Amino acid sequence: MNNPLLDFSDLPLFDRILPEHVAPAIEVLLAKADKALETVTAADFPADWNAMSASLDVATEELGRAWGAISHLNSVADSPELRAAYNAALPIVTEFWTRLGADERLYAKYKAMDPAKLNPEQAQAQRNAVRNFVLSGAELTGAAKERFAAIQERAAELSQKFSENALDATDAYAYYAGADEVQGVPDDVLEAAAAAAKADGKQGYKITLKLPCYLPVMQFAHSSALREKLYRAYATRASDQAPADALKFDNSALIREILALRHEEAQLLGYKNFGEVSVVPKMAKSPDEVIHFLRDLGSRARPYALKDAADLREFAAQNLNLADPQPWDWAYIGEKLKEARYAFSEQEVKQYFTAPKVLAGLFKIIETLFEVSIRRDHAPVWHPSVEFYRIERPAAAGSTDGKPQLVGQFYLDPSARTGKRGGAWMDDVRARWLRPDTHTLQTPVAQLVCNFAEGVGGQPPLLTHDDVTTLFHEFGHGLHHMLTQVNERDVSGISGVEWDAVELPSQFMENFCWEWDVLKHMTAHVQTGAALPRELFDKMTAAKNFQSGLQTLRQIEFSLFDMLLHTEHAPDLDFMPLLRKVRAEVAVLPVPEFNRSANTFSHIFAGGYAAGYYSYKWAEVLSADAYAAFEETAGADGLPNIETGRKYRQAILEAGGSRPAMESFKAFRGREPSLDALLRHQGMA
Repeated sequence: MNNPLLDFSDLPLFDRILPEHVAPAIEVLLAKADKALETVTAADFPADWNAMSASLDVATEELGRAWGAISHLNSVADSPELRAAYNAALPIVTEFWTRLGADERLYAKYKAMDPAKLNPEQAQAQRNAVRNFVLSGAELTGAAKERFAAIQERAAELSQKFSENALDATDAYAYYAGADEVQGVPDDVLEAAAAAAKADGKQGYKITLKLPCYLPVMQFAHSSALREKLYRAYATRASDQAPADALKFDNSALIREILALRHEEAQLLGYKNFGEVSVVPKMAKSPDEVIHFLRDLGSRARPYALKDAADLREFAAQNLNLADPQPWDWAYIGEKLKEARYAFSEQEVKQYFTAPKVLAGLFKIIETLFEVSIRRDHAPVWHPSVEFYRIERPAAAGSTDGKPQLVGQFYLDPSARTGKRGGAWMDDVRARWLRPDTHTLQTPVAQLVCNFAEGVGGQPPLLTHDDVTTLFHEFGHGLHHMLTQVNERDVSGISGVEWDAVELPSQFMENFCWEWDVLKHMTAHVQTGAALPRELFDKMTAAKNFQSGLQTLRQIEFSLFDMLLHTEHAPDLDFMPLLRKVRAEVAVLPVPEFNRSANTFSHIFAGGYAAGYYSYKWAEVLSADAYAAFEETAGADGLPNIETGRKYRQAILEAGGSRPAMESFKAFRGREPSLDALLRHQGMA
């Protein structure tokens, strides 16, 4: 009873969870889940949704919540002890979920359910469950079933190792630069780098591969030699091209084995390749449809990308004395060209986006548009910089106590630090669920994680406009999870939403970062407190689609490589020839032979995006078209229409995964999505 991982009375006790709690908690929860599985699969147990849920779902939900807390800490507060505990538990947890998903007795119970006894939410969840049983090997028998289970366990182990290697390779690199090398780098970045060097007992500036440090150096450092050093280190992380002392992090062999296991899994399930397996629960009907979509979008973007590249080359030659730009020069050239063309720099803009002001502005748009309120609250957290909030609605009509209704809660972990994996993401702590054991409504809780630079010199953290967009993006996911009104856990929030539609609400929110009437409320100069000048915003808007052609092709390159890797590629072969082939087809800027970006492509090798990275571009079509509805109904003051916000909330966010994504989209827009809005938003119409 003293194990915090076994306390489900409220929120996770993150401040009390220790590595030694992992093994005993998992042992208890697995035993409980196993017992529930045996109970509901007994011959005399009814094939009844509510009865099965009250036993099995309650047990597996507790296991999922505890393992979710452990996995989360492994991502944001890594330590040797926690990593060891996590890796020791990973195989047995994976084995249980694999066995559960492939249990033919349980599969038979779900197939035997009477549809007439299911409400619409349960009916959708039951259809999903039957499909997922098939994809989880429930129809396999004998040696094939045993092999399928072994594949799942090994794949989980490999993905975790891939993620660890990527994190460790990033954390292990440091270069201590002298003052002459860092000319041009923004003052706040230099101040943080100097403090980091001092903390290590070193002189100069500690330059790392963490994005809040790496990106500004690549954009602003005048020294091409420093940029080359950093680019080479970043592009060869976790690969065979890394320095000798970092070859222990090489992910090449892991990638080949992961691909081989996925291909074998697909064949066991009766599919030609893993790409075919991947699209079964998605909006796209086939890998061919995805590949056609990507190449079609790529052909439309290519003329704009070629113009972008030509502009960069011309500017570099005429203004920077760079007749033959190298890959580590492009970000620097791009920043200089943007400054010259639009008369502003990212560094100038950044001074107006202090983290507290941005957060207040984000909350204001959420509260206005979705008719909720957000307020700070208290909860056990894993790091002092983590904040906790609750989302509420006004008291219901006829309420006796007049108290606001709790809609959801969320943690916000904004800062980059050692032991925290890179990137930004949303995870669920628990889902909205009308619990079958207590018959009470469980409200959803989310974790929103970013990797922004911390404040220096007693000032609040400063965000780039890209950081602001990232924050809005992750909040879009969070709102999808927290504003749901679905009471069935398996299809509430983002659960049950097709993977290539799950980015719709996140990318939708990004659009508000380009609206003056929204943005002006979330800016205050870090020293003067002055709001972002309209003149500067107009320059930002003019530059909004700067290099959009190049950026679109970059995403298409990643997406096409991912899908071809899981369809046409023979997994026993080296994947680099395929990557070169895709780059030759798509990219308009040369990539050096030593570049090994695939070796840290965590989305597809350690995340949920295998043969699904295209989802970002696919969902961008949906989100741009959805946002067009707000553009069409905006008021004279430029602010979004509340009625449109309500319709979007009800049709998309509240519906969650309780119906196909296309139905939700059509409920909002009255028609199927069109590519036109995306091309227009990105200046490629």
